[in-house]
Amino acid sequence: MRTLDRLLVVTLFLWPVLAWAQALPMVTRPSLFQDRAPLIEAEPRRGGNSPSLFAGQGAQTLFAIVAPTALPPAPDGLPFVGAPHVNARLTDLRALIASAEAGVKGYNAVQYGARITTPRPPTRMTVQQIYDWIDATPGQPHAIGRYQFIPATLRRLVQHLGVDPRSRFSPALQDRLADQLLAEAGLHRFLGGDMARHDFMNNLAKIWAGLPNDSGKSHYHGYAGNKATITWARFDAEMARIFAG
Repeated sequence: MRTLDRLLVVTLFLWPVLAWAQALPMVTRPSLFQDRAPLIEAEPRRGGNSPSLFAGQGAQTLFAIVAPTALPPAPDGLPFVGAPHVNARLTDLRALIASAEAGVKGYNAVQYGARITTPRPPTRMTVQQIYDWIDATPGQPHAIGRYQFIPATLRRLVQHLGVDPRSRFSPALQDRLADQLLAEAGLHRFLGGDMARHDFMNNLAKIWAGLPNDSGKSHYHGYAGNKATITWARFDAEMARIFAG
């Protein structure tokens, strides 16, 4: 068979395959929780390694490019807050999340991979000053605070809750922003008995990549270096303790 004939046969054979591939949609980066920006986002790597708050541990809890199943709508804020026993539980839950996300720096944590950090500790800055720092330092991760808010999430929560950007990024404000995320994860339903503890834990893992889901891994395991920084056994035991009775 002549070379030209061979090429014609190969072309005719491959054409349906190429046409099918061409028809596939381009993969775009999805948005977590649809119109709600997540706490995790894809950020550039530094020196070939995924940035991490946990120096030397190789843990990377802040970046992902996969979208989880969307969570159901939640009411604004936490209307049940006020009872002493509920407030104590929220305090312990926030501390558990922070242990997986922020490390020892807590409210003043800045993502470990940020080459240019904030000019002052975050709690001494206003929200607008944090925005200015983000805008002035493109190309690096910007997760910030005890709950490691990324820019899109921070801006969404601030706008949604009507926070004045001139407000200080104080521990109280950070807790308030985190409480909104807890509400979105279904805390109101969980405390009301309409959501199982493990379902609520899996929802939390969709927001904070340092927390494992019931597979024992981060919901974003393997994406841009993400992995859980605590075990499912510890997560489950702590949640059972916090919400006992």
